[in-house]
Amino acid sequence: MQAIYNTITTAHKTGKRLFAVLIDPEKCVGTTLEQVIDTVNKAQPDFIFVGGSQLQNSVDETVIHIKRLTTIPVVLFPGNAFQLTNKADALLLLSLISGRNAEWLIGQHVQAAKAIQQSALETISTGYILIDGGNTTAVERVSNTKPLQRDAIDEVVSTALAGQLLGHKLIYLEAGSGAHNPVPTALIKAVKKAIDIPLIVGGGLTSTNAIKQAYEAGADIVVVGNYLETHLEKMVDFCAVRN
Repeated sequence: MQAIYNTITTAHKTGKRLFAVLIDPEKCVGTTLEQVIDTVNKAQPDFIFVGGSQLQNSVDETVIHIKRLTTIPVVLFPGNAFQLTNKADALLLLSLISGRNAEWLIGQHVQAAKAIQQSALETISTGYILIDGGNTTAVERVSNTKPLQRDAIDEVVSTALAGQLLGHKLIYLEAGSGAHNPVPTALIKAVKKAIDIPLIVGGGLTSTNAIKQAYEAGADIVVVGNYLETHLEKMVDFCAVRN
């Protein structure tokens, strides 16, 4: 069963815009998590992504708690091989194709492969491309890789196209959690034109206008996480931009 990916590909084919709220279990616990999910139920995003680059709190417990409070699909957005749970609806199996650190291209995946197979999670292979967001992000520190430059359009396009040719089902352009600047619209447009698979864009999106621009440039799914941790009241307006 590929329910989540079918939702994404159907939206991609029909031009429907999708929105995901990213929840970091390290930062969003207890009553804070309950407040976030209460707002999620009002805003009605298409997905809840769960994960983070550095994690000590249990992903399993967080997903169980979320599933008790909402019917919005939960998709794992793991920072490493240990951030897995069979309680989620799907898994974005991220390969950091913008970097050259084998640990994040295939190493973590080898460690997680048997557990993923045994979990029967819907697994969506995703080419993950880190773009310079104007500051050093957690992804950059943890992966020990450098982001691609914002003006290196040919390199980013070639990287995305290589990801598609390697068999990835999604391409994810990421400026990083807490990025000062979002992925440039010119870059989104160029990647969108080059690939045939759905495109996700996240990082540094802190206004309805920035989200609108990302959609208009070609994002099939927009992801917002870090900003909503301190501006929860913005979620409803952010979700409404897709309509």
